Amino acid sequence: MLETSVRLLRLLALLQARPVWSGAELAGRLGVTTRTVRNDVERLRILGYEVRSATGTAGGYRLGAGAAMPPLLLDDEEVVAVAVSLQAAASGTVTGIEETSLRALAKVESMLPARLRGRLAALRSATVSVAGRGPTVDAEVLAEVASASRDRVRLRFVYEGFGGAVSEREAEPHRLVYTGRRWYVVAWDVARGDWRTFRADRMRLRVPARGAGFAGREMSAAEAAERVVRGAGSVAWRVPARVRLLVPAEVAAGLVAPAAGLVVADGAEACVLETGGDSVEALAGFLVSLGVGFVVLDPPGLREAVGVLGRRLLEAAQGG
Repeated sequence: MLETSVRLLRLLALLQARPVWSGAELAGRLGVTTRTVRNDVERLRILGYEVRSATGTAGGYRLGAGAAMPPLLLDDEEVVAVAVSLQAAASGTVTGIEETSLRALAKVESMLPARLRGRLAALRSATVSVAGRGPTVDAEVLAEVASASRDRVRLRFVYEGFGGAVSEREAEPHRLVYTGRRWYVVAWDVARGDWRTFRADRMRLRVPARGAGFAGREMSAAEAAERVVRGAGSVAWRVPARVRLLVPAEVAAGLVAPAAGLVVADGAEACVLETGGDSVEALAGFLVSLGVGFVVLDPPGLREAVGVLGRRLLEAAQGG
């Protein structure tokens, strides 16, 4: 019986690893006959797994999506990753999933062997989060935006813009962008006939939320991210700035968080950072903290602030 149970787990792992397997391939991997494979597939079906089969040259066995999710087969690293992700979700920027995440985490932990429960406990006790929380957004809003984007249907919602102005909007959602603190929706505004970026926490969906279908416009993930950084920065930053960093763009991307600015390659050995801050003094400190050479392009006041900061740092280094 134990041998059969182990073989069923191996069979399930194989079915999860690839879309389609022939009976002969599975038999070869498991070291059994094709008849045994058929019997084991039937056992999995009895346990609640939807295993589909088809005959012919393109046939074989495939694991379908059932109405209820059966137990997952995860290795040690995958289990830890899932548990850590659930813990982060329970205290993140999406409302409505905190209790659900904690329930799921409790179920995952209850199934773990002692060695993994110890690893998770150690990780939890040793971790302190100092990340600033952004405004929270309803999980149902994110789900509806994502499904409308997938199904290519318009969304109707009430939007509270910058400064508190409230307006009725109808838009074609294309991308959700998460910056680490806020969720944004990049969409085509029907009434304005142009692309717009909406903060998801300021959206209140109408009932019904869905409108007519749409087609014809495309936007890549990179384009959506760039639009969000530019749009959010132009509103949030009192002092916008452009700075040439004297390192390749891929190096700068590792130094600058997506929410802090947009990095654009400027040759092989440099890049331009479009960023901003509340003041030129704060910007000067931020640029120095990157630890790389830079040249201020705009605004002129930032060049002066960098010069003042440089002199102060030099005086401090000289002890006077």
